[in-house]
Amino acid sequence: MTTKSPITTHVLDTVTGRPAAGLNVTLSRQTGGDWTQIAQGTTNSDGRITDWLSGQSREKGTYKVDFDTGAWFESQQRPKFYPQVSIVFAIEQPDEHYHIPLLLSDHGYTTYRGS
Repeated sequence: MTTKSPITTHVLDTVTGRPAAGLNVTLSRQTGGDWTQIAQGTTNSDGRITDWLSGQSREKGTYKVDFDTGAWFESQQRPKFYPQVSIVFAIEQPDEHYHIPLLLSDHGYTTYRGS
């Protein structure tokens, strides 16, 4: 079964308490043992990407969001201990909304299944 429900992300800078605007992000799907990039974008002024796969179908499977945190930290003139953050997740219910948030600081990050 395929569906057109969204995959979204929201990145918050927990050091400043503000959205991480202008952060480049890619979305990939695992096919066999390889990753295929299916979308890319840059977080908006609220630190969000809300239109990934808009109008496109998606299926059950394993997906990955790659955050280019190194370039973003450089643009903020801050140290880049984590130059990239990758979050791998499984879609079991393609008709559901999958929200992949990232809480980011100079020396740590966390994520969870958002709504």
